[in-house]
Amino acid sequence: MLGFLINDEEQKEMEYLIKRELEELLMDMDDHRIDQMVKTSMKARYQTIFNLYRRIASKEDCMKYMPKRTGDQ
Repeated sequence: MLGFLINDEEQKEMEYLIKRELEELLMDMDDHRIDQMVKTSMKARYQTIFNLYRRIASKEDCMKYMPKRTGDQ
């Protein structure tokens, strides 16, 4: 396990970058032109990034990006 110290400004910047990435992945996963195999990889990436987000964001903020449960999860 790795750990590092960040200040409030760096935390806000990390939160902003992670939220942008999560939003972009959500938008791409809704795109019907993207192959299902690629979407499966995107879902795994989303889960990894969301887990990072959970470490720095409040519970209320995390609820906005909580992955939706589907039958294949």
